[in-house]
Amino acid sequence: MAGKEWWRPDSLASRRANLAARGRMVAAIRAFFAERGFTEVETPCLQVSPGLEIHLKAFATALVDPWGGPDSTLYLHTSPEFAMKKLLAGGMERIFQLARVFRNAERSASHSPEFTMLEWYRAGAGLDDMMDETEALVRACATAAGASHLVRGESRCDPFLPWRRLSVAEAFHHHCGFDVLATTGDEAALKAEAARLGVSTSPADRWDDVFFKLMMDCVEPQLDGEAPTILHSWPVAMAALARPSPADPRIAERFEAYACGIELCNAFAELTDAALQRRRFEADMELKQALYGEHYPIDEDFLAALAAGLPDCAGNALGLDRLVMLLTGAPSIEDVLWMPVAQPPVSENS
Repeated sequence: MAGKEWWRPDSLASRRANLAARGRMVAAIRAFFAERGFTEVETPCLQVSPGLEIHLKAFATALVDPWGGPDSTLYLHTSPEFAMKKLLAGGMERIFQLARVFRNAERSASHSPEFTMLEWYRAGAGLDDMMDETEALVRACATAAGASHLVRGESRCDPFLPWRRLSVAEAFHHHCGFDVLATTGDEAALKAEAARLGVSTSPADRWDDVFFKLMMDCVEPQLDGEAPTILHSWPVAMAALARPSPADPRIAERFEAYACGIELCNAFAELTDAALQRRRFEADMELKQALYGEHYPIDEDFLAALAAGLPDCAGNALGLDRLVMLLTGAPSIEDVLWMPVAQPPVSENS
């Protein structure tokens, strides 16, 4: 839709079938969670902390005090995670939200600066429960959309087949030929494996950077199978909000689901240790400051909720727009949005 006036009748007409499918999927999502005893919640987009992922850039705004006090800085959230976990600490047990979320400096065929995140949490649930629920939800959405496959260009993926479940260590063993967990924290060892595989690195690359380069170049392209793939058991450094595995402290209880080469969701068995969570946040914001020259405030209210007693729980965040894209075969995220985020006009001399 780039360069077109989205509101023109021909432009809107070209998206109407996708938007109708989107509407049916949203109705199916609400029915899916209602049948399972979930409560739909709504939390504010404006937050003290937007989310503390190192590489995400947030939108900041000023909250004006109507009584003449100083303005305060708030952020548009990158995820409703902190707010929803506060509700869990307050006694809610099964909640979901279709939230508008905001991530600056992100725009591509599969990214929009503003998009819809489906996020849900279950007290007393583990990662296997969340995997089963994710598969069932995507199948319900496919049925609602009238789609037999997820489609992205030439890639086709059947959500009704059993989904492949693969640990990160297994994926690296199969597709890179080494034990990635054995290199944990050993930057030189991981760079040596990258060099062997022809993946370029720089002297400034940290272990995390090299890991992601190997993921993008060697692992993710291999996850485009006949059925979606769930990639679980991530290195603990890759999951700031997930709890460490009791079986292996090198890994965290986290999974991502992939279909047609696109990441659909990111799920955790949630970390409930407030002191450990604070240490992770502080380390991440120190690194963000070093990398990007900025950091975001820690939500002290969130840490207080953890300390007060977040129950054992699991949660998942799924990009609704991407799922609509795959179930309609749309080539761009803007083809499944009622209205795109405005782009600056292009100068004739640019």
